[in-house]
Amino acid sequence: MQQHGPQEPADWPHQVGVIPPAARSFLHRAEAVRLRAKVDGGGTAVLTQLLTGMGGVGKTQLAADYARTAWDDAGETGGLDILVWVTASARSPIVTGYAQAGVELCRADPNDPEQAARTFLAWLTPKAGTKPCRWLIVLDDVTDAADLRGLWPPDSSHGRTLVTTRRRDAALTGHGRHTVEVGLFTTDEYLTHLTASLAAHGRDESADELAALAGDLGCLPLALAQAAAHLIDSGDEVATYRNLLADRATTLAVIAPDVLPDDQALPLAAAWSLSIDRADTLRPAGLARPMLRLTALLDANGIPDSVLTSQPALAHLTAHRTSPGPAEEPAPVTSREAVHALRALHRLSLIDHIPTTPSQAVRVHQLIQRATRDALTPHQHDQTALVAADALVAAWPEVERDTALAQALRVNTTALVKRAGDALYRPGAHAVLYRTGTSLGEAGQVTAARDHYEHLTQTVRHHLGPDHPDTLKARDKLAQSRGQAGDAAGAAAAFTELLDDCQQALGPDHLYTLDARHELARSRGRAGDAAGAAAAFAELLDDRVRVLGPDHPDTLKAWDALAYWRERTAEDRRASGDDRS
Repeated sequence: MQQHGPQEPADWPHQVGVIPPAARSFLHRAEAVRLRAKVDGGGTAVLTQLLTGMGGVGKTQLAADYARTAWDDAGETGGLDILVWVTASARSPIVTGYAQAGVELCRADPNDPEQAARTFLAWLTPKAGTKPCRWLIVLDDVTDAADLRGLWPPDSSHGRTLVTTRRRDAALTGHGRHTVEVGLFTTDEYLTHLTASLAAHGRDESADELAALAGDLGCLPLALAQAAAHLIDSGDEVATYRNLLADRATTLAVIAPDVLPDDQALPLAAAWSLSIDRADTLRPAGLARPMLRLTALLDANGIPDSVLTSQPALAHLTAHRTSPGPAEEPAPVTSREAVHALRALHRLSLIDHIPTTPSQAVRVHQLIQRATRDALTPHQHDQTALVAADALVAAWPEVERDTALAQALRVNTTALVKRAGDALYRPGAHAVLYRTGTSLGEAGQVTAARDHYEHLTQTVRHHLGPDHPDTLKARDKLAQSRGQAGDAAGAAAAFTELLDDCQQALGPDHLYTLDARHELARSRGRAGDAAGAAAAFAELLDDRVRVLGPDHPDTLKAWDALAYWRERTAEDRRASGDDRS
């Protein structure tokens, strides 16, 4: 190997490393103003992201724009003498970048990179009696705070350091470092750039379709650039692209452009995998991936902590822990470990975990959810959907005192139903489908409950057939909700029809048949026929005792109902002057 001695220091101004070119979708945003306010007078800024652990919110572009602006600024305070751009995805390239700067600027030994890196950092430290050096160090895409141990540039009133990272570890933000959070585009920003990108290629798309696409993609800048490239390359209309996004059978990889724009390294579908691989190594190891799979089927805008720490969720994490371990059965995952798995995902910006809002503690970007679901086999998808449904039921309190939690559980159920496909109807309709309607009724939303059960009845009949017990159960709930919505006559007619079908499909002594008789008798009473209700409950009581015994809860309910409607019958007779008692 050829050995090289120290070389003469380069003249100032001098640049080490290559600043990425400006992306076509680059936008001057409010974050750029905040960044300049933080570090123009010296110091360190850490550019991290809100959510979307796949990256793509524009951190690198923001840092590159700042670096180019500072480099071109000829002012006394704004210009730079030294600019070093380092790709910091691991410790080795950080050392290599510093070493190159040490060789070019301060006669460091090129044959000893570690020593050359230390020489460079020492050279940056301000020294009395020497000409001040105005420098900027950019450490782009730091993936692990430990990689910077001993490699942070020194504090200096003449020096600035920018770090871009997906991480949100405390180790990156201490010691007086300033945090600049880079979020998603606003809808207006998204529309401006998508419209301009398409217009440059003679495309004039509907503003409404573009706005809808912005919603589909969650206003992620990376997704904007790749969507625009796909639309331009393929000639597809925006409506076609949106249909592909909505199609469960079409993965994100299928709709990636053949050539990525703006020197992007990874297509959208693969961009998340580096973060999840890293999250899965954080303690408790191996739980981040199965936890993310669970969140991918629920509501992107807020999942209750209690769902993700429920017993079904813990059993799922135990069974699907991805870290290698001993051959013996793994210890059951605890709720504390489940919370730590959420924190690991939060640290990598794959989710936002906000424990202070427990009913909506976890938020996930919809494209992270989509990429996660795309990676599941059909069997994994269906099994995870059933776990999510079980977790919702387990977290649902019998008495809903917390209205925010009840609302969040209903919204999450709606999201799950949309994404689960047929899984919630095999081998029968899952309990969570009925629990949503019950919750709406308990919240006083009787019309919404009726509409829910009407849709559920149609869906269960489609999946399971008209005579399946779950179809009959859905019809029973629908008839009840009609009565609660004030349609007593409609409820009575529905229960009459349901009773005939239950007797034919299930037999006269099946619990669903007996329940239908109970509800029919009650609906008759509510429709004004107290005597008819009392007579029907008297007959039902005999059959309840025969089938279930005198002490069964349903038998006792029949006793109570009989006593109530007999008293109402007596009151009606007294009111009409026909008191024969």
